[in-house]
Amino acid sequence: MSVQAPPAPTVLAKTPSRWERANKATLAMLGVTVALFVGFGIGADNFLSFDNMSNLATQVAITLIVAVAMTFVITTGQIDLSVGSTVAFVAVGTAEMLKAGWDSSIVIVAALAAGLFWGAVNGWLAAYQKIPPFIVTLATMSVIRGLAQLWTKGFSVPIDRRLYVAKIGEAKFLGFSALAWIALATVVIGGILLARTRFGNYVNGIGSQEESVRRAGVNTARIKMITLMLAGLAAGVAGLLTAARLGSGSANSGQGFELTVIAAVVLGGTDLFGGRGTMIGSIIGAVITGVIANGLTLLGVSPFLTPIVTGMVLLAAIWLNLRGRTLSELGAKLLGRT
Repeated sequence: MSVQAPPAPTVLAKTPSRWERANKATLAMLGVTVALFVGFGIGADNFLSFDNMSNLATQVAITLIVAVAMTFVITTGQIDLSVGSTVAFVAVGTAEMLKAGWDSSIVIVAALAAGLFWGAVNGWLAAYQKIPPFIVTLATMSVIRGLAQLWTKGFSVPIDRRLYVAKIGEAKFLGFSALAWIALATVVIGGILLARTRFGNYVNGIGSQEESVRRAGVNTARIKMITLMLAGLAAGVAGLLTAARLGSGSANSGQGFELTVIAAVVLGGTDLFGGRGTMIGSIIGAVITGVIANGLTLLGVSPFLTPIVTGMVLLAAIWLNLRGRTLSELGAKLLGRT
């Protein structure tokens, strides 16, 4: 009579702890944000005042709008260096169209379409023609700003403050500017797209395992093109709002803006090499860049020190970004001992 062997014990997969799932770089930058608020709050009497917080929200708004779209781009393992030039082009186009007597509603649609067009150009060249996004957007960065400068001959184009577009830059609700509320709406939409939709899953998947996603039947080239189109559209919104806020369009708008946006996204914990994006982190990163500039200004520090401090913080963020896995493993070990 044969003896039946006992069944093999079932091995249950260990559920990752909350610490293991958390984005360590984002948590670190959240701590930096709190430290900056405390430090500037102590150093500058009016830093934490409502008026300054409202002003800070307005300053951060335009960066945050583009940072939301850039989160998708970087998460797919791409980059867009042309957003600053697109901001300038759309700002100039907005001012020129208003000066020519176009209705504000048509100008708004045309401005957004212009941003979307440049995003589509970047996306088609990078995704379908297989030119590295860094090279594509570096080239279009020069082309787009050159067209803006050629259009205006280097002069700033004023906007009549009585026009509807100009009033957007001055409008307020509950003490905060329209720009801040538009940025908030953009963050909500971007967060839902990244975390709750199939598109967001594809974006994360392409950044980490593009070939696996492609073999699953997903048109990865189309997804990558859409992310660059989103960046162009967001830059179009930023250009329109920049013109509305300043009351003019200038080809010099957005100088270095692309670096500020990329810094905000990377500061927040989005992996610079793709595969891990965080919308909350992009908010934190944008706030950090804004707080540094705002706080140093209130302290009377030279404005030339701002990019130095921001660059140092960015280096620290990248260091944490690259070592996030090491920090996670260390935390898991510490929790395992307790």
